[in-house]
Amino acid sequence: MEREVSCQMNLDFKKPLAEDAAELAPYFSLRPNKTCDSGWLDTFIWADYYRIQYHIADEKALLLCMQDGEEYFAAMPYCREEDLPYYFRLFQRYFNEVLKRPFKIYLADEEGVEYLNLKNNSGYFVKEEEDLKDYLYSGDDLRTLQGKHFQKKRNLVNKFDREYAGRWEYRTLHCEDRPQIAEFLKKWFELRMEEDTDGEESLEYERRGIEEILQKCCQLHYRMGGIFIDGRIEAFSVGAYNALEKMACVSVEKGNAQIPGIYQVINQQYLIHEFPEAELINREDDVGLEGLRRAKQSYNPIGYEHKYMVLQKNAAGYQDELIDYYEAEIQNYGSGTDTDEK
Repeated sequence: MEREVSCQMNLDFKKPLAEDAAELAPYFSLRPNKTCDSGWLDTFIWADYYRIQYHIADEKALLLCMQDGEEYFAAMPYCREEDLPYYFRLFQRYFNEVLKRPFKIYLADEEGVEYLNLKNNSGYFVKEEEDLKDYLYSGDDLRTLQGKHFQKKRNLVNKFDREYAGRWEYRTLHCEDRPQIAEFLKKWFELRMEEDTDGEESLEYERRGIEEILQKCCQLHYRMGGIFIDGRIEAFSVGAYNALEKMACVSVEKGNAQIPGIYQVINQQYLIHEFPEAELINREDDVGLEGLRRAKQSYNPIGYEHKYMVLQKNAAGYQDELIDYYEAEIQNYGSGTDTDEK
């Protein structure tokens, strides 16, 4: 028997802050979900860009509501699988009665969509966001680079190792490394913004989000590591671990593209040192960019985590919400280069 949705709409939403990490992080792994978007780290990085607000319902579910201009949209509720139908309906009522619009979700994880049987429900329009599917890899594959499919990667790693023998090292990064990371990031973003004017706004928000992570590093749940050459940082990665899925999500990966092999080395070393237990690696999506797609495909994914736009049909304004503004907008972010960066 389905649980009746409360008639009270007292859902108070607020912006996620660093000090909320310990409370919010566990909700992201209460049910099966292999997306990187469905994690505390990505939520925190993009909180300002998407004006993310959260509400904890009954201490059982985390609800995320976002706004881009005049558009409101949600994430699939984060709760135990058996509670998903109830909190899905609760969130829908909030959209209908408080926001006065159809319930709309972007980046809905395929596990949640399947559990709710939304594809077969005539009350919803469900569309796969093809360019936003996450790439999934074997942890052992990316840590060892064994086999003929990884020959080119091994060659680049070995060439880097010979070129910088005795001069490079991997380090797990800590709060005290913030000044060096900040200096590297400043140069990286300055160069990228010269090359990518279309994505300038989103790049600026990403920079702010990463800087906020560094400032609040002792309060957040993530693992960070970098490659140093001659004592100077030349690449670094930031990610988090989903214990339920035994999966590492690599949310940030930046490197000096003028150094051949730097991305292959940070990719491998970061996983060896920070996520030796991860069976699955999620390196996020390619946002429809051909160069990024080739780079991600070159690491031989073992699968994908598909994501969907879900839109309620039986509500006023449904026709006006059919456009997937999220997928269209996010394609402006990133670069079409052929590097192995995320």
